[in-house]
Amino acid sequence: MEGAIPFAIIVWICALAFISIGIYALKRKTPMHFWSGTTVKPEEISDVKAYNKANGIMWILYSFTFILGGILSLLFNTNIGGIIVAISSTLGSIILMLVYRRIYQKYKKL
Repeated sequence: MEGAIPFAIIVWICALAFISIGIYALKRKTPMHFWSGTTVKPEEISDVKAYNKANGIMWILYSFTFILGGILSLLFNTNIGGIIVAISSTLGSIILMLVYRRIYQKYKKL
């Protein structure tokens, strides 16, 4: 159990950052972007509110894997939490990109 509390705090801070991104996306009036340094123009999106809602939900759901990693590290051991966070950080990032692409395609103006 040594190190479980600091590990949990760190991954929960990461989760909080992803939740914050999700809330920010939900509240935005202009389309939320995914890639750093890029923008999505309002003219590109058919329903900005629904597009931003989908983005916000995506980020909030992603944060749950980090919350789960922290909880499992406290309940069992840090290795289990670390495995969850490692999978979420690698495979989860790829899934995020795929989900975002699907969201963009769904709301992209034809």
